[in-house]
Amino acid sequence: MRITSRRGLAGITTVGVAALVLAGCAPAPEESEGAAAEGSDFLPCIVSDAGGFDDNSFNELSLNGMQTAADELGADVTDVQSAAETDYGPNLDSLTSQGCNVIVTVGYLLAEATGEAATANADIDFAIVDDNSLTQDNVKPIIFDTAPAAFLAGYAAASYSETGVVGTFGGLQIPTVTIFMDGFAEGVAYFNEQTGEDVQVIGWDVASQTGSFTGGFEAGTGAQAIAQGLIDQNADVILPVGGPIYQSAIAAIRDAGSEIALIGVDADLYETDPDAQDIVLTSILKKVDVGVQEVTLAAANDEYSNEPFVGTLENDGVGIAPFHDFEDTVDPELADQLEEIRQAIIDGEITVTSASSPTL
Repeated sequence: MRITSRRGLAGITTVGVAALVLAGCAPAPEESEGAAAEGSDFLPCIVSDAGGFDDNSFNELSLNGMQTAADELGADVTDVQSAAETDYGPNLDSLTSQGCNVIVTVGYLLAEATGEAATANADIDFAIVDDNSLTQDNVKPIIFDTAPAAFLAGYAAASYSETGVVGTFGGLQIPTVTIFMDGFAEGVAYFNEQTGEDVQVIGWDVASQTGSFTGGFEAGTGAQAIAQGLIDQNADVILPVGGPIYQSAIAAIRDAGSEIALIGVDADLYETDPDAQDIVLTSILKKVDVGVQEVTLAAANDEYSNEPFVGTLENDGVGIAPFHDFEDTVDPELADQLEEIRQAIIDGEITVTSASSPTL
């Protein structure tokens, strides 16, 4: 367990705010007033899942969102990093004993520990990223309908592919992972429907809800072997869903020595991991930082409620990143096609469904 206290944004790289190909960034919460003035005793706290805050993904985005709010409030942030699932309960116990006013837990896997801590500490405001199963008055879900954004990325992957095969794999088979895989596969299917092509998706089957998973979110030889298996089956675009496991996919791509593109998740991987820039086609953005920032500011200003924060295409809570170095490589018409698809999804003309989509 690692506990640190931070003030403002010192030493933190803000991610997840790059301009989107398809839509502008979600508006930042309004300047706070009242309860949390400069130098306030308000204490926001956050605990990661086992992926850690250096995952270049949703843990890091969550911490950045709280740091942004703390900078505005003139407050310190206390963050606790989990090394394993067995840390979740003890980490929350340590925070509830430190006088935290709001505690954000990052990830579906912290639901049980969060529920127990919230029940035992009714005077503390809680929020949890990627879970809406808890019903306590002092627990706010921060959830995202990422399937439509992944649909756009699937369409882009199919359009880019030269081999006619694209692949995906996940960390754990949990809803917040498979929702990306569902949307991605459906986007490929839509591309085939519109163009008459027959691009294949390997690593995930929507109908049977079965596919390739590493069993965790750690980068390592197991994740690399799965990525290599996709490459061996001729995939030239790979979507790893599960925080640091993308690093193993990069290693497999480098070893293959061929032109294989990667799609990131949660943050814009091109911005968060410069070493990967030459192979990042795009990223599926889940703006966790905006949700955590909003919740932190609301708690500081006595405006907290347990009404879910839901990120969608319509409110720019999800989207896809620019093509960056691939801008001149993708089909010149792709960006316009994706904008049309995005608007059609918002207007209800295209329906994107996932068994893992959040329900309210």
